[in-house]
Amino acid sequence: MDDLVTARLVLHPMSVDEAEQVVAGDPDDATRWAPGYLDVSGARGFLDAAAKSGDPRPFGNYQIRRREDGYPIGGIGFFGPANEHGSVTIGYGLAPSARGKGYASEALRELLLFARARGVTGVEADTSHDNIASQRVMTAVGMQLIAEDEQLKYYRITWADGEPTADPGEG
Repeated sequence: MDDLVTARLVLHPMSVDEAEQVVAGDPDDATRWAPGYLDVSGARGFLDAAAKSGDPRPFGNYQIRRREDGYPIGGIGFFGPANEHGSVTIGYGLAPSARGKGYASEALRELLLFARARGVTGVEADTSHDNIASQRVMTAVGMQLIAEDEQLKYYRITWADGEPTADPGEG
C-alpha cells in the first residue's frame, strides 16, 4: 500500500515489523524517530488487529512522518474497517516535540479525504474534556461535536450523497 502524502507530511502505513519496533521502543539502525515519538497504543492496536484478522490496511494505522527528514512524529489511523453504516472510528497523536505546528490537522484532513475516497460515509473520534488541542484539530477539519459524557467529547463528520455535511477544509 502506498504512502499518503501532504504538503509537509507522509502518512506511512504501519507494517508489523514497524509496529513491533514501536512497542519495543527500539527503532532499527535505519530508522530515526523525532524526540518523544512512541505511538505504543496505536502500534499495539495494529498488532492486535493483524493477529485477529490479518493485515487491516488500508484501515489500519499510519505513522505520521515529516517529509523534510522522514522522522516519525506521531500516529493516526482507523480502529478497523467501516461498520454496517459505512462509518469508521479514528484516533491520532503526536510526539510533544511536534505539537503546535499544524501537523495533526494536516494529517487528519488527509485521512478524512482518504476515507471518503474509499466509500466511507462518516468518521468518528473522541477526546477528553481537557484536550483542547485535539478538540480544535477536529473542529478545524470540519468534524462536529455530537455528544459528551463525564469523560469524553465525541466528534463526527458525515458525507451524504457524496457531499460532506462538514468539509475537511483548510480550517
